[in-house]
Amino acid sequence: MAVRVFISVDMEGIAGITTIRQTSRGTDDYEWARRIMTDEASAAVAGAADAGALEIVVSDSHGSMGNILPDELDPRADLVQGSPKLPWSMMTGIAEDFTGCVFLGYHAAAGTQGAILDHTFTGWFSDIRVNGEVWNETYFNAALAGAFGVPVLYVSGDEACCAQATAKLPWVRTFATKTGYSELSGRLKSPKTVQEATRKLVGEAVRQADTAEVWTPDSPLLLEAELASSALADMLSIAPGSERIGARSVSFEAADVQTMYRMMLTWVNLGRRVGPSSPIE
Repeated sequence: MAVRVFISVDMEGIAGITTIRQTSRGTDDYEWARRIMTDEASAAVAGAADAGALEIVVSDSHGSMGNILPDELDPRADLVQGSPKLPWSMMTGIAEDFTGCVFLGYHAAAGTQGAILDHTFTGWFSDIRVNGEVWNETYFNAALAGAFGVPVLYVSGDEACCAQATAKLPWVRTFATKTGYSELSGRLKSPKTVQEATRKLVGEAVRQADTAEVWTPDSPLLLEAELASSALADMLSIAPGSERIGARSVSFEAADVQTMYRMMLTWVNLGRRVGPSSPIE
């Protein structure tokens, strides 16, 4: 069977990045940061290709989802870009015939101490829980991949991100690109070092894809969000099926992962009418 690899690339966990300016379009730091993001994505593509992948899809998964430079990305990959990126946002392009997923440049859940640029999808979700457990973007995207029968093979980001990944997905290879001292500072590995490691470790992960597990959390799934303001709860609770469970919190019970993921994206987009300007992933 042909090896096919899906790579979702966020920005906060990419080597060399610690500040909001570096991840925000229009600043003097953004242009070099997007080039480092592109180079790290290319390293992952090269690793997948080294392992025999005949089809590689890269999903640009940060902010406007138009960060990776198409003319500088390794040409062996197709690139999914644009916003709104429907139907699965960071995971648009995932399908049942992929061998495995790579999550590159990810970050820890909102409220994680000592994690660089921690958040969960937007700045106005102070906490998101599924069946009572705190979830991050790695978990949401791993669950969606699992709904298509696709395992996660590799996750990179800061140390906190990697620790959260292995806590729920113990078979996944991880690589810490940095260590957080606070939300906006940390000790960073060289981008060149990270790119070399990424190529090597992604290649190893793809070669050993048959040892990875498909993660399928138990249903039904109770999605709960703690929000930054009561105005956000006002807006999010208008979505059919959503319930107001507190002044700044809402919930939704889903029969399956896809339905839960769609509601989470609905909340993200409804919140844009109320919430402060914030990256949408």
